[in-house]
Amino acid sequence: MPYLIGVDGCRLGWLTVSAFFVPNWPGDRPGEGPHGAASPGPNPLVAVEARILPDLEPWLANLEAGDPDLAALGRGAAPPPGPASSPGAPWLVAVDMPIGLSEAGPRRCDQEARRLLGHPRGSSVFPAPIRPMLQAQDYLEACAIGRATDGRALSRQAWNLLPRIRQLDELLQRRPPWRQRIGEAHPEVIFQLWAGQPLEQGKRLLAGRQQRSALIEARWPGVVAACTAQLPRGGWAPDDLLDALACLRAAERRASGLALELGGDRDGTDLAMAITC
Repeated sequence: MPYLIGVDGCRLGWLTVSAFFVPNWPGDRPGEGPHGAASPGPNPLVAVEARILPDLEPWLANLEAGDPDLAALGRGAAPPPGPASSPGAPWLVAVDMPIGLSEAGPRRCDQEARRLLGHPRGSSVFPAPIRPMLQAQDYLEACAIGRATDGRALSRQAWNLLPRIRQLDELLQRRPPWRQRIGEAHPEVIFQLWAGQPLEQGKRLLAGRQQRSALIEARWPGVVAACTAQLPRGGWAPDDLLDALACLRAAERRASGLALELGGDRDGTDLAMAITC
Protein backbone atom coordinates (compact mmCIF):
# COMPACT_ATOMS: atom_id res chain seq x y z
CA MET A 1 0.00 0.00 0.00
CA PRO A 2 1.52 3.34 -0.98
CA TYR A 3 1.42 6.17 1.56
CA LEU A 4 -0.25 9.13 -0.14
CA ILE A 5 -0.24 12.76 0.94
CA GLY A 6 -2.41 15.63 -0.23
CA VAL A 7 -1.24 19.14 0.66
CA ASP A 8 -2.70 22.64 0.49
CA GLY A 9 -1.31 25.88 1.81
CA CYS A 10 -3.15 27.55 4.69
CA ARG A 11 -2.65 30.46 7.07
CA LEU A 12 -0.62 28.37 9.52
CA GLY A 13 1.55 26.68 6.90
CA TRP A 14 0.68 23.45 5.11
CA LEU A 15 -2.49 21.46 5.65
CA THR A 16 -1.72 17.82 4.91
CA VAL A 17 -3.97 14.77 4.69
CA SER A 18 -2.17 11.44 4.49
CA ALA A 19 -3.25 7.82 4.38
CA PHE A 20 -2.41 4.43 3.03
CA PHE A 21 -4.21 3.71 -0.23
CA VAL A 22 -5.64 0.26 -0.92
CA PRO A 23 -5.07 -0.40 -4.65
CA ASN A 24 -7.49 -2.42 -6.78
CA TRP A 25 -10.29 -2.14 -4.22
CA PRO A 26 -13.46 -3.93 -5.45
CA GLY A 27 -15.43 -0.65 -5.30
CA ASP A 28 -13.20 0.92 -7.94
CA ARG A 29 -14.78 1.21 -11.34
CA PRO A 30 -12.49 -0.07 -14.06
CA GLY A 31 -13.84 2.40 -16.62
CA GLU A 32 -12.29 5.41 -14.90
CA GLY A 33 -9.50 6.90 -16.97
CA PRO A 34 -7.27 10.00 -17.07
CA HIS A 35 -10.17 12.27 -18.06
CA GLY A 36 -12.45 11.11 -15.23
CA ALA A 37 -15.21 9.74 -17.44
CA ALA A 38 -16.52 7.53 -14.64
CA SER A 39 -16.66 8.40 -10.97
CA PRO A 40 -14.90 5.85 -8.74
CA GLY A 41 -16.70 3.93 -6.04
CA PRO A 42 -15.82 3.90 -2.33
CA ASN A 43 -12.28 2.98 -1.34
CA PRO A 44 -11.12 2.87 2.28
CA LEU A 45 -8.25 4.99 3.51
CA VAL A 46 -6.06 3.29 6.10
CA ALA A 47 -4.73 5.38 9.02
CA VAL A 48 -5.90 8.71 7.63
CA GLU A 49 -4.25 11.68 9.38
CA ALA A 50 -4.73 15.42 9.00
CA ARG A 51 -2.19 17.87 10.33
CA ILE A 52 -0.87 21.38 9.85
CA LEU A 53 2.88 21.80 9.48
CA PRO A 54 4.93 25.01 9.30
CA ASP A 55 7.48 23.19 7.13
CA LEU A 56 7.04 19.99 5.13
CA GLU A 57 10.69 19.00 5.03
CA PRO A 58 11.26 17.62 8.56
CA TRP A 59 8.16 15.45 8.40
CA LEU A 60 8.95 14.13 4.92
CA ALA A 61 12.55 13.49 5.94
CA ASN A 62 11.22 11.38 8.81
CA LEU A 63 9.15 9.37 6.33
CA GLU A 64 12.18 8.99 4.09
CA ALA A 65 14.26 7.73 7.00
CA GLY A 66 11.61 5.11 7.83
CA ASP A 67 9.20 6.37 10.46
CA PRO A 68 8.70 3.40 12.84
CA ASP A 69 5.03 4.18 13.49
CA LEU A 70 4.36 4.43 9.77
CA ALA A 71 6.26 1.22 9.15
CA ALA A 72 4.11 -0.57 11.73
CA LEU A 73 0.92 0.63 10.05
CA GLY A 74 2.03 -0.22 6.54
CA ARG A 75 4.08 -3.34 7.10
CA GLY A 76 4.28 -5.25 3.86
CA ALA A 77 3.49 -2.17 1.77
CA ALA A 78 5.06 -1.78 -1.65
CA PRO A 79 6.04 1.54 -3.26
CA PRO A 80 3.67 3.01 -5.85
CA PRO A 81 4.39 2.07 -9.46
CA GLY A 82 6.25 4.30 -11.86
CA PRO A 83 8.90 6.97 -11.28
CA ALA A 84 7.88 7.56 -7.66
CA SER A 85 9.06 4.08 -6.64
CA SER A 86 12.19 3.58 -4.60
CA PRO A 87 13.03 1.16 -1.82
CA GLY A 88 12.32 2.04 1.78
CA ALA A 89 9.97 5.02 1.57
CA PRO A 90 6.73 4.43 -0.36
CA TRP A 91 5.28 7.93 -0.13
CA LEU A 92 3.88 10.23 -2.78
CA VAL A 93 2.80 13.87 -2.45
CA ALA A 94 0.40 16.02 -4.50
CA VAL A 95 0.46 19.69 -3.49
CA ASP A 96 -1.66 22.64 -4.56
CA MET A 97 1.26 25.00 -5.15
CA PRO A 98 3.26 25.90 -8.26
CA ILE A 99 6.33 23.74 -8.79
CA GLY A 100 8.71 24.69 -11.58
CA LEU A 101 8.76 28.38 -12.54
CA SER A 102 9.44 29.97 -15.89
CA GLU A 103 12.07 32.70 -16.27
CA ALA A 104 9.56 34.72 -18.30
CA GLY A 105 6.13 34.13 -19.74
CA PRO A 106 3.22 31.93 -18.62
CA ARG A 107 3.57 28.23 -17.87
CA ARG A 108 1.98 25.89 -20.41
CA CYS A 109 0.46 23.77 -17.63
CA ASP A 110 -1.50 26.78 -16.32
CA GLN A 111 -2.78 27.62 -19.79
CA GLU A 112 -3.88 24.02 -20.37
CA ALA A 113 -5.59 23.87 -16.96
CA ARG A 114 -7.56 27.05 -17.71
CA ARG A 115 -8.67 25.69 -21.06
CA LEU A 116 -9.73 22.40 -19.48
CA LEU A 117 -11.77 24.11 -16.76
CA GLY A 118 -13.32 26.72 -19.03
CA HIS A 119 -15.50 29.55 -17.75
CA PRO A 120 -15.83 30.36 -14.88
CA ARG A 121 -13.66 27.79 -13.04
CA GLY A 122 -10.63 28.57 -15.22
CA SER A 123 -10.11 31.80 -13.28
CA SER A 124 -9.07 29.68 -10.27
CA VAL A 125 -5.77 28.92 -12.06
CA PHE A 126 -3.83 32.10 -11.34
CA PRO A 127 -0.63 32.92 -13.27
CA ALA A 128 2.35 31.50 -11.38
CA PRO A 129 5.12 33.94 -10.52
CA ILE A 130 8.21 33.88 -12.69
CA ARG A 131 11.38 32.62 -11.03
CA PRO A 132 13.10 36.05 -10.69
CA MET A 133 10.21 37.14 -8.43
CA LEU A 134 11.36 34.71 -5.74
CA GLN A 135 14.07 37.22 -4.83
CA ALA A 136 11.62 40.10 -4.28
CA GLN A 137 11.51 41.61 -0.78
CA ASP A 138 8.04 43.13 -1.15
CA TYR A 139 5.03 43.21 -3.46
CA LEU A 140 6.10 46.35 -5.32
CA GLU A 141 9.51 44.85 -6.10
CA ALA A 142 7.89 41.65 -7.35
CA CYS A 143 5.63 43.68 -9.65
CA ALA A 144 8.59 45.72 -10.89
CA ILE A 145 10.51 42.52 -11.68
CA GLY A 146 7.50 41.17 -13.53
CA ARG A 147 6.97 44.30 -15.61
CA ALA A 148 10.66 44.55 -16.50
CA THR A 149 11.06 40.87 -17.32
CA ASP A 150 7.66 39.81 -18.55
CA GLY A 151 5.55 42.89 -19.14
CA ARG A 152 3.13 41.95 -16.35
CA ALA A 153 2.80 42.55 -12.63
CA LEU A 154 2.00 39.90 -10.00
CA SER A 155 -1.47 39.35 -8.59
CA ARG A 156 -1.99 39.84 -4.87
CA GLN A 157 -3.11 36.23 -4.60
CA ALA A 158 0.16 35.00 -6.09
CA TRP A 159 2.16 37.35 -3.87
CA ASN A 160 0.45 36.01 -0.74
CA LEU A 161 1.52 32.51 -1.78
CA LEU A 162 5.07 33.47 -2.67
CA PRO A 163 6.59 32.46 0.72
CA ARG A 164 5.08 28.96 0.33
CA ILE A 165 6.21 28.76 -3.30
CA ARG A 166 9.72 29.79 -2.28
CA GLN A 167 9.81 27.28 0.59
CA LEU A 168 8.70 24.44 -1.66
CA ASP A 169 11.15 25.44 -4.37
CA GLU A 170 14.05 25.55 -1.92
CA LEU A 171 13.09 22.12 -0.59
CA LEU A 172 13.15 20.61 -4.08
CA GLN A 173 16.44 22.31 -4.91
CA ARG A 174 18.01 20.81 -1.76
CA ARG A 175 16.56 17.35 -2.30
CA PRO A 176 16.53 16.47 -6.02
CA PRO A 177 15.40 12.84 -5.45
CA TRP A 178 12.15 14.15 -3.97
CA ARG A 179 11.24 15.68 -7.32
CA GLN A 180 9.95 12.26 -8.34
CA ARG A 181 7.77 12.06 -5.22
CA ILE A 182 6.35 15.59 -4.89
CA GLY A 183 4.15 16.81 -7.71
CA GLU A 184 1.94 19.81 -8.35
CA ALA A 185 -1.81 19.36 -8.55
CA HIS A 186 -4.79 21.71 -8.88
CA PRO A 187 -7.94 20.99 -6.87
CA GLU A 188 -10.41 22.44 -9.38
CA VAL A 189 -8.97 20.27 -12.15
CA ILE A 190 -9.20 17.25 -9.83
CA PHE A 191 -12.80 17.98 -8.85
CA GLN A 192 -13.85 18.40 -12.49
CA LEU A 193 -12.20 15.09 -13.42
CA TRP A 194 -13.78 13.51 -10.35
CA ALA A 195 -17.26 14.72 -11.26
CA GLY A 196 -16.86 14.06 -14.97
CA GLN A 197 -18.21 17.54 -15.70
CA PRO A 198 -17.61 21.18 -14.71
CA LEU A 199 -18.76 22.14 -11.21
CA GLU A 200 -21.49 24.76 -11.16
CA GLN A 201 -20.60 26.53 -7.91
CA GLY A 202 -17.31 27.98 -6.66
CA LYS A 203 -15.70 26.57 -3.52
CA ARG A 204 -16.20 29.83 -1.58
CA LEU A 205 -19.95 29.25 -1.65
CA LEU A 206 -21.64 26.79 0.71
CA ALA A 207 -23.25 25.00 -2.24
CA GLY A 208 -19.86 24.68 -3.89
CA ARG A 209 -18.26 23.21 -0.78
CA GLN A 210 -21.17 20.79 -0.41
CA GLN A 211 -20.74 19.66 -4.01
CA ARG A 212 -17.04 19.01 -3.48
CA SER A 213 -17.62 17.32 -0.11
CA ALA A 214 -20.15 14.98 -1.74
CA LEU A 215 -17.52 13.82 -4.26
CA ILE A 216 -15.01 13.23 -1.47
CA GLU A 217 -17.47 11.42 0.79
CA ALA A 218 -18.62 9.14 -2.03
CA ARG A 219 -15.04 7.97 -2.36
CA TRP A 220 -13.97 8.06 1.30
CA PRO A 221 -17.04 8.02 3.58
CA GLY A 222 -16.60 10.01 6.78
CA VAL A 223 -13.17 11.41 5.89
CA VAL A 224 -14.10 15.11 6.07
CA ALA A 225 -15.38 14.83 9.64
CA ALA A 226 -12.46 12.61 10.65
CA CYS A 227 -9.92 15.10 9.32
CA THR A 228 -11.73 18.09 10.80
CA ALA A 229 -11.59 16.48 14.25
CA GLN A 230 -7.81 16.12 13.99
CA LEU A 231 -7.08 19.73 13.01
CA PRO A 232 -6.75 22.78 15.28
CA ARG A 233 -9.74 25.07 15.54
CA GLY A 234 -8.14 28.01 13.72
CA GLY A 235 -5.58 28.83 11.06
CA TRP A 236 -7.28 27.04 8.19
CA ALA A 237 -10.49 27.31 6.18
CA PRO A 238 -12.96 24.58 5.15
CA ASP A 239 -11.92 24.86 1.50
CA ASP A 240 -8.27 24.29 2.53
CA LEU A 241 -9.24 20.84 3.80
CA LEU A 242 -11.31 20.07 0.70
CA ASP A 243 -8.41 21.11 -1.51
CA ALA A 244 -5.96 18.94 0.44
CA LEU A 245 -8.33 15.99 0.04
CA ALA A 246 -8.58 16.73 -3.67
CA CYS A 247 -4.78 16.60 -3.82
CA LEU A 248 -4.90 13.28 -1.99
CA ARG A 249 -7.17 12.06 -4.79
CA ALA A 250 -4.57 13.33 -7.32
CA ALA A 251 -1.88 11.31 -5.52
CA GLU A 252 -4.19 8.27 -5.61
CA ARG A 253 -4.75 8.71 -9.35
CA ARG A 254 -1.02 8.99 -9.92
CA ALA A 255 -0.30 5.88 -7.85
CA SER A 256 -2.98 4.03 -9.85
CA GLY A 257 -1.57 5.12 -13.21
CA LEU A 258 -4.69 7.19 -14.03
CA ALA A 259 -3.29 10.70 -13.69
CA LEU A 260 -3.74 13.37 -16.34
CA GLU A 261 -0.62 15.50 -16.86
CA LEU A 262 -0.89 19.07 -18.11
CA GLY A 263 2.22 20.83 -19.36
CA GLY A 264 5.45 19.01 -18.62
CA ASP A 265 8.11 21.49 -19.71
CA ARG A 266 11.24 21.85 -17.56
CA ASP A 267 12.29 25.10 -15.94
CA GLY A 268 15.85 26.41 -15.66
CA THR A 269 16.53 24.24 -12.61
CA ASP A 270 15.13 21.13 -14.32
CA LEU A 271 11.94 21.12 -12.26
CA ALA A 272 8.87 19.93 -14.16
CA MET A 273 6.31 22.63 -14.85
CA ALA A 274 3.41 20.17 -14.81
CA ILE A 275 0.01 19.87 -13.15
CA THR A 276 -0.70 16.18 -12.52
CA CYS A 277 -4.21 15.23 -11.45
